Amino acid sequence: MLIPRGDTPILHTLDRETLALVRLSAAITAGSEAEVRGAVAAAVGVVRPGWADELLLQSYLFAGFPRMLNAAREWRKASGEPAPARDEGELMEDTAAWRERGERTCAAVYGAMYPKLRDNMRALHPAIDALMVVEGYGKVLGRPGLDLARRELCIIAACVAGRQDRQLVSHLHGAINVGAPAGWVDDTIDALGDMAPADTLQRARMLWARVQGK
Repeated sequence: MLIPRGDTPILHTLDRETLALVRLSAAITAGSEAEVRGAVAAAVGVVRPGWADELLLQSYLFAGFPRMLNAAREWRKASGEPAPARDEGELMEDTAAWRERGERTCAAVYGAMYPKLRDNMRALHPAIDALMVVEGYGKVLGRPGLDLARRELCIIAACVAGRQDRQLVSHLHGAINVGAPAGWVDDTIDALGDMAPADTLQRARMLWARVQGK
């Protein structure tokens, strides 16, 4: 877990790069413009540009397009890293491939709950199910530029910051399902100690304990 010592956290399991990444995810989701700039500045030179790009791309799923755009502008400005000239996300004709990748990725995250999840989404609206699988897990979260365990940590940070408990529980399970060590999840929650209210963090820790069967 993270043990604060002044302004410097002592990391027991989570590496510095991933720590900066999950904090950036939380800031994009719920931070002020100044907090986003601060998280971006802390990530520059620590987080590899490819990972930062992947977080930015996935953040619109959890924070919304406006916050993603604002964060992307801050990242380009602060890092000096240009956007890639081309990207697989441009290939609109790849819907079938995205669906296949999305089904595989979503099943990995949800494990035994995957069939019920699909039924629940279709009960809300068939288009929601398709958006989740093709757009969310296929086109975005299934991209190879960032491993799925770290993607789940970033989603956990976003859900904590955004106070989305129902989705948080799903992705706490998801982190376990895709092989994230329990200590990584502990550190992710603790890393937000100065970014979320104490009661929000306490709630997240309680839900995490429940997911672990404690």
